[in-house]
Amino acid sequence: MEKSKVYFTSEITPESIVKMYETLGVELPGKVAVKLHSGEKGNQNYLRPEFVRPMVEKVNGTVVECNTAYEGARNSTEKHRELIKEHEWDKYFPFDLMDAEGPDLELDIPNGKILKKNYVGKDLANYDSMLVLSHFKGHAMGGYGGALKQLSIGCASSEGKTLIHTAGVTNKQEELFNNLPEQDHFLEAMADAAESVVNHFKGNIVYINVMKNISIDCDCDGNASAPCMKDVGVLASLDPIAIDQACLDIVYNSNDEGKDKLIERIESRHGVHTIEAASELGFGTREYELINVDEQ
Repeated sequence: MEKSKVYFTSEITPESIVKMYETLGVELPGKVAVKLHSGEKGNQNYLRPEFVRPMVEKVNGTVVECNTAYEGARNSTEKHRELIKEHEWDKYFPFDLMDAEGPDLELDIPNGKILKKNYVGKDLANYDSMLVLSHFKGHAMGGYGGALKQLSIGCASSEGKTLIHTAGVTNKQEELFNNLPEQDHFLEAMADAAESVVNHFKGNIVYINVMKNISIDCDCDGNASAPCMKDVGVLASLDPIAIDQACLDIVYNSNDEGKDKLIERIESRHGVHTIEAASELGFGTREYELINVDEQ
């Protein structure tokens, strides 16, 4: 497989995100879902609506999310909608809680390592294409969060999230914490789920990773640690595996003294294995060409 192109800019502004999308030279067709992290109640690090507004408007997109599978302000439709209003996601553009009501959309994964099916919010079927707009940071369970996590955990319904977190054992939330699997199996289940969403959109997906407010914790943590690294930049690609690999490489190659905290979080959870498993499934490659648009 030839190297994938990953574009990079050190400029982190609403306008630079649009510029990176335009650099890819594609136009997402039809009705566009914008998958991002809307932020748990109390989280201070998530990307705010005003910050991503020009990008969402550029593609005339609908911001999409799904309910969680753990305690918090987003694990029921009623609570989640309240938080969406509080975080003002519905102030500027349409917002779709894709699994607000069932039944879920079931995606087959015939070649999955762990999962043979994935449950996503049923409204995913209403979209022709997707912009995966990820806030790159650490994650308490996955080690790091980027494009692959948005595709998998992010698009999964609450039942789908449970299925991924238990590596296919159960989709019943009340059984989640009694069935946590070997870590690599969970990460492989994430890769399986990510592939099912990629296949669903048949190539009509664009990936943008924003390396800003880089904490060791995810935006799903209401008491997340403060950022441990300085802001880095914005990356864009048509390959979710390549863009996540590029972000990890940037962290490892950084001179930032705070990188050790993030690397410890990633390595303690074997986070790179999600990328390894996704690469083996073949819906992208870890080999990439990093193109710095600031130098052009």
